[in-house]
Amino acid sequence: MKKSEQKQVLEKIEALGREILKEIENKENPKLEIPIRTRANIYFDEKEQIIKIGDKKAERYFLNTAHAKKFMQTLLILGYLKKLIEKEGRTLSIRQLFYVLRHTIPGLKEDVFNSQDETDPIIEDIEVMLDVLRENLNLIPTPKGVIAGPLVVYDKKFKQTIDYTKQGAAGGAVPAIVEADALEFKECSAKYVLVVEKFATWNNLNEAKYWDKENCILLTGKGQAARAERRLVARLAHELKLPVYVFTDLDAAGYYIYSVYKYGSMNLAFLSEKSALPTAKFLGFQMKDIKQFDIPRRSWIKQTKWDLKRLKELKGYPWFQKKEWKKELNELEKFKYKIEQDALVAKHIDFMAKEYLPTKIENKDFLP
Repeated sequence: MKKSEQKQVLEKIEALGREILKEIENKENPKLEIPIRTRANIYFDEKEQIIKIGDKKAERYFLNTAHAKKFMQTLLILGYLKKLIEKEGRTLSIRQLFYVLRHTIPGLKEDVFNSQDETDPIIEDIEVMLDVLRENLNLIPTPKGVIAGPLVVYDKKFKQTIDYTKQGAAGGAVPAIVEADALEFKECSAKYVLVVEKFATWNNLNEAKYWDKENCILLTGKGQAARAERRLVARLAHELKLPVYVFTDLDAAGYYIYSVYKYGSMNLAFLSEKSALPTAKFLGFQMKDIKQFDIPRRSWIKQTKWDLKRLKELKGYPWFQKKEWKKELNELEKFKYKIEQDALVAKHIDFMAKEYLPTKIENKDFLP
């Protein structure tokens, strides 16, 4: 984090502390005002085509039996984060933060935090309250993703150059912090970014050297992407002007994974403006691909009750109301089955890399 950004974050924490101190000195009930992160305060911005958090706020008071513990926990985390930021260059995972602050309250038989389920939501409260990312609070997310392709970056913290064409079978890990002050793009000759849902798919394409033959960046978030993968994809699109194509399973879960890359998520709506990518295109799996590419019947899997319930939820989301998506979701609901990316390997091991993906991309066969 740059010195100027570090200073701004510290000023926000200190300003909040001074406001609470002022309320105490005035014999008022100290409070925290926190933007509400529930669905009631989440909306879809039709113009910008991203999910956003609204302006409703909740007040958390110290002199309130229902609020007191969480009020104390919030200040405890803020106090520690201030010290952490002042230790330049040092970071913690949110799991480590939980263990650092977990202790028994003196004179009581009660721990400050009983589980990480208590610290995680408060960290998100602090992010929206201060309008900063946890990465700017020196907290690192846990990335899952791997990447390969014609991209060279410079890791500023470790002063190392990383070439993602030379990472072998395992690929290169997506760093925990991918912001510009930590990771600099040095060289890139890719024509586009291909994001695939599963590591097994990524591995198949990596072994086939798909990224080399098609001159693209190949990335997976191993299911639902973590923050780092979403931010990295957004940076590649915005800064390097690369098209982004997302390839998932033919099911409600896969469609939702795509929508998170494109529009953001309801759980992290406050992150959407920094990570959502409205220009992303859905490459597949699509319903019409079953017939077009002759997907064998043995690869169809019966949708579960959860699948059908999730599908109905998707049909109600504002960001799935385009006519193309209405048609797709209705057809999938009637189909009653789902098909995983792995089904393409059942055709033959290189079908995905040599036929399916090149054909779809050449024909610009995308959903919006």
